[in-house]
Amino acid sequence: MKKNTSLIDAFNNASTKYANKLAVLDNGEKYTFKALKEASDKFAVSLASKGIHKGDRVALYCINSVEFAIAYMGIVKVGAVVVPINLLQKPSEIAYVMQNAGISALVYHDIFQGNVDEAIESLSALKFTIMISTDAEKAEDWDQCFENDGSLSEFSIDAENDLVAILYTSGTTGKPKGAMLTHQNLVTNTSSVFEAMKWRAGEEIIALVLPMFHAFAATVGMLTPLTHGCCFVPIPKFEPDNLLKTIDETQASVFLAVPSMYNVLLNTKDDKTHRFDSITLCVSGGASMPVDVMNRFEDKFGLPIYEGDGPTECSPVTCVNPIGGVRKIGTVGLPVPNVEMIILDEQGNEMPLGEIGEIAVRGDSVMKGYWSLPEATKESFHGDWFLTGDLGNEDEDGYFSILDRKKDMVIVNGMNVYPRIIEEVLYRYDAVLEVAVIGHADKLHGEIPVAYVVLKEGEVADSVDIRSWCRQHLGSYEVPRKVIFMDELPKNGAGKIVKRVLNKEGEVERGIQSV
Repeated sequence: MKKNTSLIDAFNNASTKYANKLAVLDNGEKYTFKALKEASDKFAVSLASKGIHKGDRVALYCINSVEFAIAYMGIVKVGAVVVPINLLQKPSEIAYVMQNAGISALVYHDIFQGNVDEAIESLSALKFTIMISTDAEKAEDWDQCFENDGSLSEFSIDAENDLVAILYTSGTTGKPKGAMLTHQNLVTNTSSVFEAMKWRAGEEIIALVLPMFHAFAATVGMLTPLTHGCCFVPIPKFEPDNLLKTIDETQASVFLAVPSMYNVLLNTKDDKTHRFDSITLCVSGGASMPVDVMNRFEDKFGLPIYEGDGPTECSPVTCVNPIGGVRKIGTVGLPVPNVEMIILDEQGNEMPLGEIGEIAVRGDSVMKGYWSLPEATKESFHGDWFLTGDLGNEDEDGYFSILDRKKDMVIVNGMNVYPRIIEEVLYRYDAVLEVAVIGHADKLHGEIPVAYVVLKEGEVADSVDIRSWCRQHLGSYEVPRKVIFMDELPKNGAGKIVKRVLNKEGEVERGIQSV
């Protein structure tokens, strides 16, 4: 793609080149690129007729579906900015995002009507809402958006500076921040993903069960196919039996997931694993993949998982293990095309190979900044390098490994303890299904590691068993001082374990804050 190409041009060009190829397979319905282009054109015209102009922010609150893609591209085609809403957020959190972004309109799926009614009570800037519904009796709002000829008024796009989307990151402290992604950011990253994944235009079918409001799903699962002639299958909910059935029926070739999903799929009965046979490529991102889970998945399904990584602020993909090349388990691979990565120390100096520091990223896919937060934007950069907040290192072959989030590192008696190392050990314990390790403040040691553990169904273990296993495989200062058993670990909408929730629970338990 040319550097000044807009996402609109990238999609329209693909729609012309692959007009009669399938773009979306949704619940048995087939949509060609031509049909999707025409629908998104009409939706854009409808938004314009309702007073949406270039630069306006439009919220999109929708399940994985073809309607999400039509609305997303329609919003972009009218020059507005998409603000996807996290499907797991409470009405108060939705209201904050919409207020902060200055939302002019909301496009939402009817199953969220209750949350919408509560969230928009105090939003004075909201001009109108459009409800998406597959129920004919409720679909008047949505259907009316396509009662026009799709003739759009022309306007210019500055690919480097004009926004496509504002993606709100799950705030680790305070309120979430909106990462501003431009046309250049997303066109560059989709091109990088397509090249790195070695996808075949007009042939790949991507099974997309990751929620489409999420950066990984939006860029890799939706926008890359739509700008490169591939097809995707939106799946609204992660239910293993339905997922496998859908993959089998659509003969999907690519599966995108986060580690917790791969872990759940290990419970698939042996007589159902054949439903995964059409898949030729499994990709994991969004969180660190436990090596034990990766190995067991490969044994069960006969497919390697290619792990990659990237923060929302980088559109998001920065690196992946090379498809068909040397896969280094436990690493997030090599930088994708058009992305540079280095390891920096606390002073911003590049560190020698093998040394642990903060991963920094540079390239045209790095965000423009945080919405209305110039100071936070400034703090997140060292020169033109974006500071990811991930601690890791680079090996002699250029592969990057992530040890932990910088904020998650636990300092015990002055020594650095990386929770991921403890988690990897605990995932090898037969009775453990899931685990998350965080630090708790401690008067004697400064901090102590605490393990939150979910056991497999029917398995029994206590804290003595867990700590004994850890003592066999870890240094004494790394052994969790406490083990807390849970029925399930808190996860975000993309299925990633949310440690900040565990931190809050730990604070309540220690009397630091009230419930």
